[in-house]
Amino acid sequence: MESIQSIKQRFELIGNDVKLNRALEKAIQVAPTDISVLVTGESGVGKEAIPKIIHSLSHRKHAKYIAVNCGAIPEGTIDSELFGHEKGAFTGATQTRSGYFEVADGGTIFLDEVGELPLTTQVRLLRVLENGEFLKVGSSQVQKTNVRIVAATNINMFEAIKKEKFREDLYYRLSTVEINIPPLRERREDIHLLFRKFASDFGQKYKMPTIRLDDQAVQLLQKYRWPGNIRQLRNIAEQISVLEEHRTVSAGTLNSYLPNASNTNLPAVVEQSKKDSDFSNEREILYKVLFDMKGDLNDLKKLTLELLKNNDTEKVQEENENLIRKIYGNKEEEVTPQEDSVTEILHLPEPVVESPQVVAEPQEDRYHFAEEIEEEETLSLQEKEIELIKKSLERNRGKRKAAASELGISERTLYRKIKQYDL
Repeated sequence: MESIQSIKQRFELIGNDVKLNRALEKAIQVAPTDISVLVTGESGVGKEAIPKIIHSLSHRKHAKYIAVNCGAIPEGTIDSELFGHEKGAFTGATQTRSGYFEVADGGTIFLDEVGELPLTTQVRLLRVLENGEFLKVGSSQVQKTNVRIVAATNINMFEAIKKEKFREDLYYRLSTVEINIPPLRERREDIHLLFRKFASDFGQKYKMPTIRLDDQAVQLLQKYRWPGNIRQLRNIAEQISVLEEHRTVSAGTLNSYLPNASNTNLPAVVEQSKKDSDFSNEREILYKVLFDMKGDLNDLKKLTLELLKNNDTEKVQEENENLIRKIYGNKEEEVTPQEDSVTEILHLPEPVVESPQVVAEPQEDRYHFAEEIEEEETLSLQEKEIELIKKSLERNRGKRKAAASELGISERTLYRKIKQYDL
């Protein structure tokens, strides 16, 4: 078994970070077997080196090694690329074609960005992992293949599984052994070593003296978070090598090449999963407001009908105390004008009805007539209320607290009405 140091020299890997050494150690240990391996890590950390190491140290090293970027192949053709197709299987299939799994029989396939595979392709890949069988597109003949699969991804696989974008059974088949490559910001001691290596390579490539960093520039280099990892570091080294006339680079010069240089290696709040109860977009808020409005309207209809039937406001108020509190707020708000409006509604003058001797209308018709009037009155009052709220907000320059005080209602009530009327 080769040592970690010899592997680094052979594949030009630079760094002495403990996490990096552990990843290389796992790759060396798993290489002689046929176990499926999943390489994880952020974009640009150098995940493609691991499958090369595994293939070169395995008994398949004399067979083919094929690297496939799953995110770069269109969804409509990826099945054909991986498994091949028969002549006439689809428009443009003028001849039979062998896929990567057929060509790499006996060798190793590296599936980069495996998290981007469509679900239908994931099913086909699962079958290959389970029993080595696959079908060409447009064919009914089962074919066998003996390949080792090494996959890599930069996405959170558990989040993808939760969102049903990746099959859970396929994940566990791929990740028999999982190797994680640490991001560059967690390898601070390796950053300057990598920069010096890149600077030397580009100096030879462009036939220029190798650039150097002063002490302050080295400190800035190590403090930067490097969101693009090694790929970004390499690009920065190439830019400075080509553009700078002075071969000694100061911190100020380096700073001009680093986007968002204030983004140092300090603790930061990153993406957090939102709770199901949180509103993540305006559509959910709108649905919530609409459901609340519908419920309030039904409650008001019920309360109005009770008033019309009984003509006894005190009795109705006592029997429907919970309903009134639900519509107009808790007891703590009884002192606010909002509750005064409840009292006014409950003490509306009784509808004038002619004596039965003069008009002998059925009881239902009288209630129906009253409900129609109530709907017209409600619409009119709503328009006036919207107009008052708009004027108050304009006078107070959008300050809700001042507007609520002017209108004589609580700030919470004003907020609910703003949402209700979409102001």
